[in-house]
Amino acid sequence: MRILARSKIHKAIVTDADVNYIGSITIDEDLIEKAGLWPGEKVLVVSNTTGERLETYVIVGERGSGMIAMNGAAAHIIKTGEEIIVIAFEITDKPVETKFILVDKDNRFVEYL
Repeated sequence: MRILARSKIHKAIVTDADVNYIGSITIDEDLIEKAGLWPGEKVLVVSNTTGERLETYVIVGERGSGMIAMNGAAAHIIKTGEEIIVIAFEITDKPVETKFILVDKDNRFVEYL
C-alpha cells in the first residue's frame, strides 16, 4: 500500500480565519467539486507564506464565493491573506487519477495541473 496525493488546490488565498468557529477548513463548493474533495475529508493544508502545515477536514462553503476559511485552532496557525495548498491523499495499491487545480488570487479555478 502507498499513500498518494489525489486532490490538490494550489495557490489558494485564505479569505477568513475564525478561531471561534468549530475547527475545519471551509472551501467554496465549486473548488471542492473541481478538486474531487469530499465534505468531511481529511486534508493537509500547507502555507506557502509561512511554511506551516496542519491537518483538518473539509466543510462546504458557498458555491462561487471563493471562500477559503481557516476555522478553530487552525486559524491561529494559518491567517487571512496567506497563500496555501490544500492536499488530500489516498491509501491504495494502485495508481490514482489526480485532480490538481490551480486557482487565481480570487480563488477562482484557472486550470488543471
